[in-house]
Amino acid sequence: MTVSTATPPRLAGSPQEGEPRRRVGTTLRWLLPLGPALILLVIFMAGPILWSVYIAFTNETLTGAASVNSRFIGVDNFVKMFGDEAFRNSFLLTFIFVIGSAVIGQNTLGLILALLQRGRARAVRSVVNGVVIAAWVVPEVVAAACWYSFLSEEGTLNGLLGGLGLSQDWLFTAPMLAIILANVWRGTAFSMLVYSAALSDVPADLLEAASVDGASTWRRLVHITLPLIRRSILSNLMLITLQTLASFGLIYALTGGGPGTASQTTPLYMYEQAFRYFEIGYGSAMALVMLVIGAAFSLVYLRLIKVDA
Repeated sequence: MTVSTATPPRLAGSPQEGEPRRRVGTTLRWLLPLGPALILLVIFMAGPILWSVYIAFTNETLTGAASVNSRFIGVDNFVKMFGDEAFRNSFLLTFIFVIGSAVIGQNTLGLILALLQRGRARAVRSVVNGVVIAAWVVPEVVAAACWYSFLSEEGTLNGLLGGLGLSQDWLFTAPMLAIILANVWRGTAFSMLVYSAALSDVPADLLEAASVDGASTWRRLVHITLPLIRRSILSNLMLITLQTLASFGLIYALTGGGPGTASQTTPLYMYEQAFRYFEIGYGSAMALVMLVIGAAFSLVYLRLIKVDA
């Protein structure tokens, strides 16, 4: 009896012998060009973040014995932080600053400017965009200098209000309002550009049909325009919230966190503890908390965007 040694036919859809090797080759062809960028990301982004997470659990300092022989202290920095009245005050001021200048200020003003420019002449849009964007591209220190010269005791605002007897040192009497206004003035351009792009995708015929049916401008805005750009609103809120949460240069140059600690947000307090009092471990613990808060905001916004999708 003769035994057949022929190879059985391969079933359709069964894996080919060289398929795993081809997959590896395809993956390498994609990864090799990205290799240098990935290495740089690991070194300059992931590396510092991981190092900051580590030293947040140590007694690391810039000077003294702990700068050479730091030791692991567990969650002591975090216990100290949440029992620190100055930190709690800075956190509250950060919350007020984010809500006032980002969620309410930049977001609302950017939307209003984008809505007002719809249907306007190109020259008008160019002028408005140029003025608003000019404030955005100005460096933080220059923006702080402009607002200091406007709000200081001998500034422009007091020159205008002097005849009414309303002049005062606004940076001393209302420091939080000063930094909120300055940040809104500087950052509104981003929200305006986001909403201008989103509004350009709203079908004009849909708005015209609603207008013919008797819908007022307000009803068209609330029931048609805003629902159609809801994802852009959430994306914009996420981005400006994260930007404002980490704002440092503008506040530091304008008020320095003063008078006293009246405008000392958490980034300024963190800087003070880490680089003025040399408590690097304590400052890193604050940075880690801020990172977690920023991540939580991002997850909430992303969840809302997914629900809307």
